[in-house]
Amino acid sequence: MAASLAALAPETLRPRNAVPAHIAGRFRDAAAFQQARTGQYFVFDRRAHVVYGLDEDLTSAWEIVHIGGEPGRILDPTAFAVGPEGTFVVADAPERRERIQIFTPTGFRTGGFLLPQRLRPRITFENTVLNGIASLQFTGSRIYLSQPELGAVITEYASDGAVARSFGTLRHTGHEDDDAVHAALNSGFPLIDPAGGFFFVFQAGEPLFRKYDVDGSLVFERRIQGREIDDAIARLPTKWPRRQTDEGLVPIVPPTIRAAAVDPRGNLWITFVQPYTYVFDGDGDKIRVLQFQAAGTVTPRSLFFAHDGRLLVTPGLTVFDPQPEGPRDQ
Repeated sequence: MAASLAALAPETLRPRNAVPAHIAGRFRDAAAFQQARTGQYFVFDRRAHVVYGLDEDLTSAWEIVHIGGEPGRILDPTAFAVGPEGTFVVADAPERRERIQIFTPTGFRTGGFLLPQRLRPRITFENTVLNGIASLQFTGSRIYLSQPELGAVITEYASDGAVARSFGTLRHTGHEDDDAVHAALNSGFPLIDPAGGFFFVFQAGEPLFRKYDVDGSLVFERRIQGREIDDAIARLPTKWPRRQTDEGLVPIVPPTIRAAAVDPRGNLWITFVQPYTYVFDGDGDKIRVLQFQAAGTVTPRSLFFAHDGRLLVTPGLTVFDPQPEGPRDQ
């Protein structure tokens, strides 16, 4: 753990490419920017209820999936993930029922299922309640969700909606008597490790991540520390005000983590609400501290590693080379 506690000099990453402004301007709320091995890019426009395709040269964009509550369309979408070969999944919530749909790269629906619970608020960010499934992963045949209300941190679904397994015990929060707060503090990012197994990054409360092996057994747990985030951690609330919603009064639980992803080498990237990203190796040791710069400092909302290792980031729909530009302090 010595490396994870050492003071690392922050690096700056600058974009190598970006979606041109005349195309990016079409999107109302680009919540995800991802790419399949075929080269096709995808933009998930959450506010417009649309999934777009972009060609490999980023010169054109077209609508793949359109707004609507019927099967094959999306309504009130909350999360999106592309599989390696370009099939993708969208979590949405028609009539406040959480639903997962599976699509081909051209937008043809090949499957889908309703989740057993109704839409539930979990995390609140910048005065917006983030309802329902906030993050998911898709292998092309398996879907991984964060559903702490089911009693585990990661739930694995088959493409037909059958629960294959749930694993990872919920962390102790001290709010086990308040289901909404307890679930919010156990919500997070399930991530597939290309080296084998999984990471899980808790989104709210004390910053913490875990690694699980392919069987779902805990390998290790790490609390995240660093001078860039120490003040924010010291100010973490212990009580949360409540807001009236269609589901009644819900706690306003802000996130600590904005985004997380695993690169092709098995390193875990975690972006905080503060404009810093920490990188941890497969053993859980912190190896880099980063800031993203484009027109100004960028705090990523989503991170996605393409098959060739390039890093796709929203907001801005920018493409970064994640490798350091030159020698850096160790």
